[in-house]
Amino acid sequence: MKAISRRLDRFCYNHPNFGIPNLMLYISAGTALVYVANLLTNNAVISWLSFMPGMIFQHFQVWRILTFVLVPLDQSPLWFILTTYLYYSLGTTLEQRWGSAKFTVFYGLGILLNVIYGMIIYFIMGQPVYLELANMHYINMSLFLSFATLYPDVRFLVYFIIPVKGKWLAWIDVAYMAYHVFVYFSAGLWFWGLLPVVATLNYLIFFWEDLTDALRCGQARAAHRVNPQTINFKKAQKEVQQRKGYLHKCAVCGITDADDPNMEFRYCSKCNGYYCYCMNHINNHTHVQ
Repeated sequence: MKAISRRLDRFCYNHPNFGIPNLMLYISAGTALVYVANLLTNNAVISWLSFMPGMIFQHFQVWRILTFVLVPLDQSPLWFILTTYLYYSLGTTLEQRWGSAKFTVFYGLGILLNVIYGMIIYFIMGQPVYLELANMHYINMSLFLSFATLYPDVRFLVYFIIPVKGKWLAWIDVAYMAYHVFVYFSAGLWFWGLLPVVATLNYLIFFWEDLTDALRCGQARAAHRVNPQTINFKKAQKEVQQRKGYLHKCAVCGITDADDPNMEFRYCSKCNGYYCYCMNHINNHTHVQ
């Protein structure tokens, strides 16, 4: 995964003109046109544009490989406008951050993975039916996860009232996907259960190093919190706040840093508890057990 991520980054860096500038503008505008046309034709347009492997292979309707990207997921006018504008804003921000080449590769990879997965399932299941295994729901979710990873503290107004940071909404989305994976696998619908995983592979590929670095930092912070030296230091700080006097006091001779500011003090890791010693006794004392 790490190697793939670096190769894609290198490709985008070496081919800055590969991408499609304002890609989300074209997709959003195309989706709006399809939405209006579908209302005027009583859902006939969507049936001609959706991803249907059976129609692709049996009737050579190859345009469906790409046109499913423009099929709107929300039929309510209000929610359609809100979601279209949201994903347009997210995509535009990511394109400004990454550049057109990297954003195009990211978004195109999500589409490609969904198409390949839908084709594979069609051949495995042997059913010329519309399984809807390629749509923009999880692809757009990977778009939001990417935005929340880069801008975790940006606030979104849930129901136009409740301000919630993007990172918390992203965790809710991850929990939502995990729940669907569990439900589908429990019901034996493994091809549905794998869909969220496949659809967000582009996110995992592009952010693999960031996620592994964050995991390592989290482990390091957790280890630092339980480190005896950290615990002893926090205890010392608390004692200083309580007595507002010295910070260190030797457990053998009783000298403090207030008595001798030049004296160095150390905490013994072999003693069972919080014991501080001056330099004269750090290596010359009986360990407390």
